[in-house]
Amino acid sequence: MRIWPGRPYPLGATYDGSGTNFALFSAVAERVELCLVDADGSERRIDLPEVDAFVWHGYLPAAQPGQRYGYRVHGPYDPAAGHRCDPNKLLLDPYAKAIDGQIDGDPSLYSYTFGDPQTRNTADSAGHTMTSVVVNPYFDWGHDRPPQHEYHESVIYEAHVRGLTKLHPEVPEDIRGTYSALGHPAVVEHLTDLGVTAVELMPVHQFVHDPALADRGLTNYWGYNTIGFFAPHNGYAAYGSTGQQVQEFKAMVKALHAADIEVILDVVYNHTAEGNHLGPTLSFRGIDNASYYRLVDDDRAHYFDTTGTGNSLLMRSPHVLQLIMDSLRYWVHDMHVDGFRFDLAATLARQFHEVDRLSAFFDIVQQDPVISQVKLIAEPWDLGDGGYQVGGFPPLWSEWNGRYRDTVRDFWRGEPSTLAEFASRLSGSSDLYEHTGRRPIASVNFITAHDGFTLRDLVSYNEKHNEANGEDNKDGESFNRSWNCGVEGPTDDPEVTELRQRQSRNFLATLLLSQGVPMLAHGDELGRTQQGNNNVYCQDNELSWVDWDLDATREQLLEYTRTVVALRRDHPVFRRRRFFAGAPERGGESDLRDIAWLDPCGTHMSDEQWQEAYARSVMVFLNGDAIAEPDLRGEEVVDDSFLVLFNGAPEPVTFSLPGEDYGDTWTVVLDTDSQFEAGEVKKARAELSLAPRSLVVLTRPPMAEAEAGE
Repeated sequence: MRIWPGRPYPLGATYDGSGTNFALFSAVAERVELCLVDADGSERRIDLPEVDAFVWHGYLPAAQPGQRYGYRVHGPYDPAAGHRCDPNKLLLDPYAKAIDGQIDGDPSLYSYTFGDPQTRNTADSAGHTMTSVVVNPYFDWGHDRPPQHEYHESVIYEAHVRGLTKLHPEVPEDIRGTYSALGHPAVVEHLTDLGVTAVELMPVHQFVHDPALADRGLTNYWGYNTIGFFAPHNGYAAYGSTGQQVQEFKAMVKALHAADIEVILDVVYNHTAEGNHLGPTLSFRGIDNASYYRLVDDDRAHYFDTTGTGNSLLMRSPHVLQLIMDSLRYWVHDMHVDGFRFDLAATLARQFHEVDRLSAFFDIVQQDPVISQVKLIAEPWDLGDGGYQVGGFPPLWSEWNGRYRDTVRDFWRGEPSTLAEFASRLSGSSDLYEHTGRRPIASVNFITAHDGFTLRDLVSYNEKHNEANGEDNKDGESFNRSWNCGVEGPTDDPEVTELRQRQSRNFLATLLLSQGVPMLAHGDELGRTQQGNNNVYCQDNELSWVDWDLDATREQLLEYTRTVVALRRDHPVFRRRRFFAGAPERGGESDLRDIAWLDPCGTHMSDEQWQEAYARSVMVFLNGDAIAEPDLRGEEVVDDSFLVLFNGAPEPVTFSLPGEDYGDTWTVVLDTDSQFEAGEVKKARAELSLAPRSLVVLTRPPMAEAEAGE
């Protein structure tokens, strides 16, 4: 087959309307074969004719979209020196835009013999591995535009493509669990009615189902096992996997954008699916192991692992950095996504051994004119030494605030000495972020996420129940900061049931009325349960899928969530762009500060009260007249003022509303116990008896408006 020299850039397979350019980086290769795989599995091998700066390349006029291909890389196989080239293995293109098939666990995927790792396995992996696919890059985006929601106006919804849509009754059965299902009007309508502004999709980069899970009849459901950083996962495609998943993914993004919803991808650039030294040879390992992976300095046959998955990418390699940046730009430019959440992001900061937040990766992101302008969210920890880095990322970044999650859970389950930190988390965690010049939007607040209990299970279980995973209930987090409200698991006890429902409402209201960026986990608004399993990473079944068959109680929770999301959306005092300064309103006659913390008697909290171990009740005043920041058009922001009364105690607590300086009358907006009805009016200094473990929100109009009304 005729092949032309082609070009060394861009890397990967690039179709230009006539033919396809193939380019592959390998600093150790001695010869590279491009392998064209036909529908019957037969293979045509063509030597790439050119190499420039370690990039092997060639242009094939005959290669059209849909063509499956792979590489065979001839070079050193010397694990002790860090080299694992193996031409017996058909390798994926690291830059493949689409991938066909899935591995089957056959021994031929491994470059060593089972039971004897020192002996080479020369079996051919073709037919047992995945293949890369040439894609057609052209797509009619029409009038698609990025919604570009400001962080402080965002409500993020963490979702799993398959789990969210697999059981949706209004989605056609043949497309449930796919990109097409996520873009279906019924799913989009749910998201818009809920009021979310962005979906944060769990991994959609092509991932591998671990053979060890397959042997137990399970799968890698969550997808944190990436092998293709440019390819949408083919298992979520409704219409085949030979390149059509790219078009389908783009159509999903276009549909969500049309509904003014952003798409954020949960990306896993810290490791790959090839695992440790006993893992399969699928791509990077066989192409240039020492350039892609971080190896143990004095034992290069083994991998330096800070992810708990067997390997870590080498973040000081320019070729790894190029791969990651090329991937990010591709998803923004070609796939139109709006941002990224970086899994185990502390690993990306490990240029050497320690976590360095100013490592090369962050420098490159900072100066990149494309990536620096989209949403960047870090999971600010990994499993290595010094890996817990909440508050430690550069100013451009937002972070999953794990301390927010832990503190709010502790407060509502009644842990002592939590009130002071609870106040810090509620007001934006300035103690974590302000010292680096960041603002409240640096804190992505969450109560639950994919990893751990659902909201319903958080209030229903003290212990994890992961027996279905087949790991003797040893997997998953054992310290969940959960409380079952008196009974483990399902119960018919009406008092326990009501308390659980109230606790769920408490958590949702706290999350959505906190400063920062709230993130909901999919299905929490619907009362989703995983029956106490806090680690459903391998459960692709009804245990993990969202159940859309709602009873009256779950319908009420959905409507409640919509109400609180709307309250946040309508009132900028709950989503300030800057931290509270403790300053009075500008230009006003009042001495009221922008925020005030009051005890149940309506007087300012003292230092001693904050430190009382048993203190579980507080009232916060949010001054809408003193937001002290212009909106994006430069106009002064004035809002209603609010009182939020928190009673985390196990008994009723009587609150006295503050005096007339704060406002003559207050109107009830929300009560998680439903003791007070929305619209009820309360006078200054009125006494309100709050139910155990409940919160109440009251409001009054701006002072000028109130005085005009008088």
